[in-house]
Amino acid sequence: MQKKRKIHIKKGDTVYVNTGENRGQQGRVLEVYPKQYRALVEGINLVSKHTKPNSENPQGGILQKEAPVDISNLMLVDPSTGEPTRIGRRLDKNGKLVRYSKKSGEEIK
Repeated sequence: MQKKRKIHIKKGDTVYVNTGENRGQQGRVLEVYPKQYRALVEGINLVSKHTKPNSENPQGGILQKEAPVDISNLMLVDPSTGEPTRIGRRLDKNGKLVRYSKKSGEEIK
């Protein structure tokens, strides 16, 4: 049985790519796949998909499409500074668990 890993990013977050072909680039998270521990990021890890002609694409051909990236290769971008940061979790004044930036100490909405 695999150990359940915590996911530090959510849909809509801006992330920085640590490693791989797209290292140093930033993008917005379109979707998160917790079971595969992967995320789909806008404009990152583009792959070529060959398609037959269909109603959506009557011409057919080769399309560029995003492929999921392992979450361990992504870091959240701190909204206040615009730099990649690690994430912590703490209780706010209402007793709710919130994410915060380890660099600036500010809460992440």
